[in-house]
Amino acid sequence: MTAAPTEPISRRRAPRGSARRNIVAAATELFARRGYEATSVQEIVAAAAVTKGALYHWFGSKSELLTSIYRELLAEQTARLREIADGPGPVAERLRAAAADVVAHTAAHVDELTVWARSAHLIDGEHADATRRERRRYHDLFRDLVLEGQSAGVVRTDVSATVITHTFLSALGNTHTWFHPDGPLTFTEVGHQLVALFVGGLRPPEPSASPTPADDRSEPRA
Repeated sequence: MTAAPTEPISRRRAPRGSARRNIVAAATELFARRGYEATSVQEIVAAAAVTKGALYHWFGSKSELLTSIYRELLAEQTARLREIADGPGPVAERLRAAAADVVAHTAAHVDELTVWARSAHLIDGEHADATRRERRRYHDLFRDLVLEGQSAGVVRTDVSATVITHTFLSALGNTHTWFHPDGPLTFTEVGHQLVALFVGGLRPPEPSASPTPADDRSEPRA
């Protein structure tokens, strides 16, 4: 009896439990290398060794796949920040820990976050709205920790908590526009320097400066 022909290696399917992980990994690599717009669904399923049906089982569209990659990381990052914010210790220590954790999480997922930063403007509708809401929750949680520091007298009050929050998170989020892996510093080292600038800039000015407290209510909700 003739044995049934085996499927070529390039066409073998991934085990069911790993299909979603393979799709996300393949999409991230292709989006980073080729760009979101230039990458087709067929290229993703071929790289992930799954069928189109498997991809559409997990993700309704290519845009949902992109937003899902970011939203899952954002949910993880938000949970980590909440744990730090609600934890024990002086607020100054928790602020430093929160800033350092953002750097650590970003460094661990720099490819995925860079893909999102470069492609987010291409997403609209429900996926974009949901992502903005979740990002706002994260920003508000970080800002609330800064406000706690201001109330405790360890964070300057002449700059609003909103400006402080956006300045740090934007500086970290925009590193993909200028950071080069073959440069003199690693991404983690750059992040640690941003944390040092952030923490150093939080300190209240000398009393002789007589700063005018900033009105946080007037800040735009970006």
